Amino acid sequence: MTRRHTIKFVCIRTDDGLKAPITQWITRGKVVLLPALMKFGVGGLALLSLMDASSIPVPMDLALAGFVWANHSRFWLYIFAASGGSALGGLVPYALGRAGGELFLLRRMDRARFEAIRLRFEKQEFLAVFVPSMLPPPTPWKAFVFAAGVFEMRPLPFVLAVFCGRVIRWTLLSVLVLRFGPGAVNLIGDAVRSHGWLLFALLALLVAALLFWVWSSRRKNGPQESARAAQQ
Repeated sequence: MTRRHTIKFVCIRTDDGLKAPITQWITRGKVVLLPALMKFGVGGLALLSLMDASSIPVPMDLALAGFVWANHSRFWLYIFAASGGSALGGLVPYALGRAGGELFLLRRMDRARFEAIRLRFEKQEFLAVFVPSMLPPPTPWKAFVFAAGVFEMRPLPFVLAVFCGRVIRWTLLSVLVLRFGPGAVNLIGDAVRSHGWLLFALLALLVAALLFWVWSSRRKNGPQESARAAQQ
C-alpha cells in the first residue's frame, strides 16, 4: 500500500503549484489515519464517517463492510455509528454553504435562476438531502449538502435527512455483506457502473411515489383542517 502511494506522489506534476503538496498531505494522512481509527472500533468508524462527510474522502463502504463482516451481531451498531458520523460531518459543508454559498452561486448564475432553484428546493428540502444520502458514489453528495446550507435548511431536519438516508444505504450494504461477504461492495460498484441508468430510473420512480404520497396526504388533510378552523 505504501509503495503504491509513493508512486502516486512521484507522478504528480510539479507545475501544479499547491496541488502536489496538498495531495501528498491528504494521501499520507489517509494512509496513517485509516488503520489507526479502525482500531478504535465503533468510535473509530464514526470518526471515519465524520471525516469523509466533512473534508477528506474515505472509502466508507469498504470500512463498514469490514466491520460488519468481522462482527455480524453488531452490524446495526456500525450502521448507526457511521450514519451519525456522516450526519454530523455534513454540517461542515452545510455551514460553508450557509456562510457564503449564495455569493458563490450568484457568480455562476443570475438571480432569477437562483431564486427558481431556491423555490424548488424549499418545497421538498428534506427529500433533496435524504435521497442523495441514500445513493452510493459517484453521487455528488456534498453538492446537495452545500445547497442545503445555501438555501438555509434548518439544521435539525438536515441532520435527520442525512442520518435516515445513510441508515437506508448502509443497511442495504450490510445485508449484502452478510449474504455475500465483503465482496458485495464491488458488486454494488459494478452494478452502478454497468446499470447506473436503471438504478437512477428506479430512484426517480421512488421519489415520484414519495412526492405523490406527500401531495395526496396534504390534499386529504386540507379540507379537514379548513373545517376545524371554521368551527373554531
